[in-house]
Amino acid sequence: MPENYRKDPEAVSRLSKDQYRVTQKNATEPAFRNEFWDNKEPGIYVDVVSGEPLFASVNKYDSRSGWPSFTVPIEPRNVVEKKDFGLGMVRTEVRSAHGDSHLGHVFPDGPADQGGLRYCINSAALRFIPLDDLEREGYGEYRALFDQTHQTDQTDQASDEQTSDEQADETRSASR
Repeated sequence: MPENYRKDPEAVSRLSKDQYRVTQKNATEPAFRNEFWDNKEPGIYVDVVSGEPLFASVNKYDSRSGWPSFTVPIEPRNVVEKKDFGLGMVRTEVRSAHGDSHLGHVFPDGPADQGGLRYCINSAALRFIPLDDLEREGYGEYRALFDQTHQTDQTDQASDEQTSDEQADETRSASR
């Protein structure tokens, strides 16, 4: 994976009109009318300009805001927080550290059991890398995030299957 993330002028020139408005002009895309607000596919999200890894689907949740929401960045050093005094209120803006892209904002109303933060991010600032493409795209080191989750899911499934088998055995014994 490249560690020399930077604001790539060529990548900026390839941005769509919406991506440019969001990442370079600090705009906000419409809620519920953006690419990733309801994406449930496993993978990571990287800065559309620099490629620096930002968030993972394992930390994504439905905040009912209409934008992709995460509890924590996967690489905190790739996310910069700045005070935003726009719209007549004080908020905390989130930008990519190396690409200097406007990503969205962070709010203190996230799930309490996961740290209490909600990183509310514009889809237009992100490129999604599906789990199956992590190695090919140079982000293979992040597969471990999903292996842990997958192992937990398999353990839960095995436990559920064992419970079902035990219940079936008890039913057979009781009918004898």
